[in-house]
Amino acid sequence: MKTLITALFLISSYGSFAQILLKPDRIFDGKKMHENWVVLIEDNKIIQVGELNNIQISLGAKEIDLKGKTLMPGIIEGHSHILLHPYNETNWNDQVLKESPVERSIRAVNHVRSSLLSGVTTMRDLGAEGAGYSDVYIKKSIDNGIIIGPRLIVAGPAIVATGAYGPKGFHDGVKVPLGAEESSGNQVIETVRRQLGNGANFIKIYADYRWAAGEASNPTFSLKEIEDMVSTSESAGRYAVAHASTPEGMRRAVLGGVQTIEHGDGGTIEIFELMKENNVALCPTLAAGDAISRYNGWKGDLENEPVRISNKKVSFKEALQSGVDIVFGGDVGVFSHGENYRELEIMVDYGMSNQKVLESATSVNARVFHLDKLGNIKSNFLADLIAVEGNPLKDIKVFRDVKFVMKDGVIYKNE
Repeated sequence: MKTLITALFLISSYGSFAQILLKPDRIFDGKKMHENWVVLIEDNKIIQVGELNNIQISLGAKEIDLKGKTLMPGIIEGHSHILLHPYNETNWNDQVLKESPVERSIRAVNHVRSSLLSGVTTMRDLGAEGAGYSDVYIKKSIDNGIIIGPRLIVAGPAIVATGAYGPKGFHDGVKVPLGAEESSGNQVIETVRRQLGNGANFIKIYADYRWAAGEASNPTFSLKEIEDMVSTSESAGRYAVAHASTPEGMRRAVLGGVQTIEHGDGGTIEIFELMKENNVALCPTLAAGDAISRYNGWKGDLENEPVRISNKKVSFKEALQSGVDIVFGGDVGVFSHGENYRELEIMVDYGMSNQKVLESATSVNARVFHLDKLGNIKSNFLADLIAVEGNPLKDIKVFRDVKFVMKDGVIYKNE
């Protein structure tokens, strides 16, 4: 409650200034670090960036001193589930079966606020996981100023092959809510159109999944089915992404035309090179696997490292080697909202440089997600900005405590 009251106070306090001048020690502009730069904001846009003596400031502008801090574009979260909460609180099956969409939406109000105040100013939600189009309505509530949260880009229910998804384990006479919408064959075109018509900003396809509990994942949709879903999305000015963790599922999704592969645990160097050739990015969701392993008793030590983690380290290293675009996105919801920073830290732990991680969470995600006025600090870009203590190029853990958050020119946090 205290953080919400503080956010509302800041919105009120700074709302009357036509211009706001931000004066940090340094600025990461989405690609490079600059010392002794400032940023001038007018309404909801960045109007000038650079050294102070080159900035033309209007009389009465509000100056905000961010001494000791790095200012940078707001974090763009690439893979989230605002309708889920950590699996060590309630497992996925019980969230889908026992928590109503109303309860889950109420939880989501807290989730999106936590993410915004932790520095996430844009968030791509990868499916409502059995809560219908609740993510669409949460987005609408944010856009209309009813609640606070990041800019949302939502997938709606997501699409799974008939028979492939859960919850499972019930006899055929029991009707259970599924975590996504089933579809097959020519029906996939109708399903895509319906989801887009109901407010989905993009389409999420499950290119592979476990056909039975305890089994390894296998491909679900055929190449033609994926192609049909992608072409239908693109004809509506949208795009499609794919959950895929097997080499064959990833291959079909890439050749079918999706724009990002989510997870990619079983990716090989050949698959990652195929992705690069086809301009398909990888969202590795490292933090989700780490969180689930810890829920199962792993303490984070190398001696008892689960096979899942060891294999993920190998595939991520091969992805880096291939040069494929890496999308920052941790699958937050599997772990606590507001702890999105966990993915940043694990990306570094697994071999990605701090510089490339910062680019991934800002300018790379903006480019991959077609967010033309976000992810960079440039004139005429939207004023989605955050500040952290110290220099994130030297210590990625500074994101555990974001000090300043501005979204669309409005200040929600300034500590």
